[in-house]
Amino acid sequence: MARGKVQMRRIENPVHRQVTFCKRRMGLLKKAKELSVLCDADIGVIVVSPHGKIYDLATNGNMQGLIERYRKTYSEMHGESSEQNKTQAIQQEVLALTREIDLFQKGLRYIHGEKDINHMNLGELQALENNLEMWVHNIRSQKMQIMSREIEMLRNKEGILQAANDILQERIIEQNGILNFSGTVMIPQAPFQLTMESNCYL
Repeated sequence: MARGKVQMRRIENPVHRQVTFCKRRMGLLKKAKELSVLCDADIGVIVVSPHGKIYDLATNGNMQGLIERYRKTYSEMHGESSEQNKTQAIQQEVLALTREIDLFQKGLRYIHGEKDINHMNLGELQALENNLEMWVHNIRSQKMQIMSREIEMLRNKEGILQAANDILQERIIEQNGILNFSGTVMIPQAPFQLTMESNCYL
């Protein structure tokens, strides 16, 4: 009788699940050994059971040695790939900068009238226009920043001058008060009432 196709999903019955795990684990390790013998390959297999128990197999040497070889090979492969990616990125950046510099030089020649602008194609003209707009925007932004800083400096100077003017006015007022006080003659009042004899007799 032919066996039915096993559905690839979790076995709900814990007993059946444990039996299947043991059978398939043994079959997996057996196939790994056969592959190592037939193809002279170094194979490492690590299996962790549902209960946390670890089963491993290293066909040549030990598992630690295979793991170290894997880490070293992995690092070398990805290190070379990373260096290649960096080199390609640098080359692309250099190429883009070279094109941009060439376009700027053409634009400067056209601006100074050294070359007819009709010799530029549509893409170069569009790129030149975009760059000119960007330059104008940057120049205006820098101009506004400089003007804002100068206005702020003038406001600070105005505040300093106003404070100095207030201090001078206070000193002038104090000096005037001192002069008025020292130039005034104070006549004390008599402590008693003066009486005068009359020479007229009735």
